[in-house]
Amino acid sequence: MSLFAEVIKGIYKENPVFRLVLGLCPTLALSTSMSNAIGMGMAATFVLVCSNAIISLLVLLFSKILSEEGQKSIDKIRIPVYIVIIACFVIIVEMVMSAYFPALSESLGIFIPLIVVNCIILGRAEGFANKNSVLPSIADGIGMGLGFTAALCSLAIVRELLGSGKMLGHAVLGAGYKPMLIMILPPGAFFLIGIYLGILNWLDLRKK
Repeated sequence: MSLFAEVIKGIYKENPVFRLVLGLCPTLALSTSMSNAIGMGMAATFVLVCSNAIISLLVLLFSKILSEEGQKSIDKIRIPVYIVIIACFVIIVEMVMSAYFPALSESLGIFIPLIVVNCIILGRAEGFANKNSVLPSIADGIGMGLGFTAALCSLAIVRELLGSGKMLGHAVLGAGYKPMLIMILPPGAFFLIGIYLGILNWLDLRKK
């Protein structure tokens, strides 16, 4: 598969939220506004790309310098190693965001540190970067990150508009609009995700 195809698959065919149904906790919590969605999406994309690249590179190096028995020993501690690598990049994201985007950092809150145990990132490390070379792993990280960002934004654009009548903090629907408060609550997010999943499944059936 080409690098471009690896990127594209994460956006639609293997979208982490709408296809693999992963990462629903930050999706439900942070898709209430476009600014939160974009910030979380970019943070997760950075961590995905960097962790995928490092994990793939380490696997390649260990496969060349270690015996088969040594590789089996390393394989037993691979999950803790993944978490340490991911945590390093999460700390970088958290520090940069706190320094240059303090308002966004405060808004995202605990969900930035929780990227360390995000099932999307751990899943790609175990399911893809561990088994592929560096460039495809980077492409996979970009695709999955963009797919996650696209899912967050597609939910946020509806939830923020209907839930508050605003977009990126600016009033859009006018002062007379009565917000649909359910859209900024978790039930509204579940309802909207269900609609999106239904539409995507219907499109797949139409193609078949």
